Amino acid sequence: MAKEREEPGPQGRRASDRGRYGRLSRERVLATALDVVDRDGLSGLSMRKLGAELGVEAMALYRYASSKSALLDGLVEAFCQELEEDLAANPQEADWREELRRIALATHGVALRHPNMVPLLATRLLSTPLARRPPAVLRSDERVLALLHDAGLSERRTVELHRAFTAWLLGYLLVELRAMDDEPGEPDPAFRLGLHRMPAREYPRLRATAISLDGQGGPAQLAAGLDALLGS
Repeated sequence: MAKEREEPGPQGRRASDRGRYGRLSRERVLATALDVVDRDGLSGLSMRKLGAELGVEAMALYRYASSKSALLDGLVEAFCQELEEDLAANPQEADWREELRRIALATHGVALRHPNMVPLLATRLLSTPLARRPPAVLRSDERVLALLHDAGLSERRTVELHRAFTAWLLGYLLVELRAMDDEPGEPDPAFRLGLHRMPAREYPRLRATAISLDGQGGPAQLAAGLDALLGS
């Protein structure tokens, strides 16, 4: 039986993309990368580690993500694709305010499944030009803009609401899922949060409120804040 020809990777190197689970695909690479980030955080993701997870050489991954930067964009794409699937699984006929709430709550749900991804949502928006973002990411903006346009809102009001909605939702997720625990296994909340590391004279209000800030607002506070934003 003839040996399968391997296509050359970057810089003329050859690297098979047939791993322990068969031939790779972009979807499998991104799904595995998302699993690594869920388990080890963004700092724990590298092309070498991802290749090891898939049972291939790291060089084999470059046909699916041409660089580490492209891989990070792909992770945002996978996040947005999961959001699309959640929204499609529960379609609703609603006015634009109710639909924005549904989108926000669905995004919150995906973020809770992948909390280590939330900082990446912000940083990739800062570093990736609009036209270079993956289709699934662009569809997130298209969905909101089309919703507001179809509701009969003016272009100016559509832009205002799109910006306000996007900023509110991303900001809420960043606050909701920010790292708080200094010693996760510590049963005493004060020591778990590391309040002894913050001088009481310099941060009196922060120390007094930190334990309350540690709690998550959840979907109810997300919806309440969005209602206040939209004036409903």
